[in-house]
Amino acid sequence: RQATPRLVVGEGSGSQGASGAAATMLRSLLLHSLRLCAQTASCLVLFPRFLGTAFMLWLLDFLCIRKHFLGRRRRDQPEPAVELDSDGEEVPPDDPPVCVSDDNRLCTLASLKAVWHGQKLDFFKQAYEGGPAPNSEVVLPHGFQNQHILDYARGNRPLVLNFGSCT
Repeated sequence: RQATPRLVVGEGSGSQGASGAAATMLRSLLLHSLRLCAQTASCLVLFPRFLGTAFMLWLLDFLCIRKHFLGRRRRDQPEPAVELDSDGEEVPPDDPPVCVSDDNRLCTLASLKAVWHGQKLDFFKQAYEGGPAPNSEVVLPHGFQNQHILDYARGNRPLVLNFGSCT
């Protein structure tokens, strides 16, 4: 890491050190306010998409539960004869049996959190198919210096990044 000059209150000519600290605090407050505004704006943009997705998850749960309860009512009727194929083996039904419990619902707090997180990641992504590659900053293992990925590109040669093996 590079050494950055620090402002120490009380150094230099008395009032200039205090005004420098006040300017730094004001700059920091402004930066935090801008970040808060950006986060609020992104939430307002993402919220309708999130509500649509949450409604679809709820609707899928509702339809699954409805099918389960309607299936119970139909069980009071006589069971249809078992279908046999040409070899005399039993043909499985078109729909598997529906098992509804709290463990296999789609619209849960955990799934809604995952949907919100995924939509935020998608909204703030920097790389798009067919677009230019982002020039992300990387930290070198020796010396902990910051450089950009595209600093390693040479001419028309493709740049290959190997992040190691996951196996």
